[in-house]
Amino acid sequence: MENILDSLIRHGAMVLFCIVFVEQMGLPLPSPPFLLAAGALAARGQMNGTFALTMAVLASILADSIWFYLGWKRGGGILKLLCKISLEPDSCVRRTENIFVRQGVRGIVTAKFLPGVGTVFPPLAGMFKMKYGRFLVFDALGALLYLGSFVVLGVLFNNQLEDLVKALSRLGLGVGVFLGAVVAAYVAFKFGQRYWFLRKMRMARITPEELRQKQDAGEALWIVDLRSLAAVESDPFLIPGARHLFVDEVDRWHSEVPRDRDVILYCSCPNEASAARAALILHRRGITRVRPLLGGIDAWREHNFPLAKLEIRETLVEVKNNE
Repeated sequence: MENILDSLIRHGAMVLFCIVFVEQMGLPLPSPPFLLAAGALAARGQMNGTFALTMAVLASILADSIWFYLGWKRGGGILKLLCKISLEPDSCVRRTENIFVRQGVRGIVTAKFLPGVGTVFPPLAGMFKMKYGRFLVFDALGALLYLGSFVVLGVLFNNQLEDLVKALSRLGLGVGVFLGAVVAAYVAFKFGQRYWFLRKMRMARITPEELRQKQDAGEALWIVDLRSLAAVESDPFLIPGARHLFVDEVDRWHSEVPRDRDVILYCSCPNEASAARAALILHRRGITRVRPLLGGIDAWREHNFPLAKLEIRETLVEVKNNE
């Protein structure tokens, strides 16, 4: 904390700008300690708090605008990239999509306060072609509320922060080593979770070619599209014969799954994570003839296999075959 204070005193608001920008671009560099320190310095008259907060908000808007543009131009590819590098590959995008569907543009404000969501929301908004002006207003409001809350806390508790800095300085290097060890342990734990999750998801997949061959042979299949509502709204096409169901509701619809035919599940997430997770649940319910589609709907599309148009009208889902 003492080093943070020294950096802010010497370099002022530019330090905050860089820290917040890097964090909002998705790198694990936490800005709250710097924002708290800026508030404490502002309370003691050693920093212009309004200017510092303005620079932090501008940095957040700039980073989010870059992600918004990438989402607008590259769509789902950017979300897949974020999900691949996430420590929680099964939920990073799905959780954000659920917030987007429930809250719409207001979710931009909420996302700032949710770890792992703030970086994913801007490209998602761009992917769904939200008007940039509308996005900008709510993004600026969210950044102001989120970043400003830490600056205000720094102002209110500047005396306590000063006492904390003095206490930490007396403890010396050991504190930094301890904090570094805590961060390293957390990251290692999350990577361990990711490893065991992906290992658990290892099961026999069916390839797009095999699925197409079964369809051409006239086999009776039960195909399920498990993408989120936001995903199918942005890409309203299904594999012919598929029905759209929600992976979070598998316990509700598993009784509908036939036991006398192959069940094919697919999604659009890395490692077929959602499809594999649903397949494990169905296995536990005694449904053994179930396999995720290798590569999901993206792999199906890459082979130029036919797709069916999905039309969503309130709660009614109609499929028109485009073969």
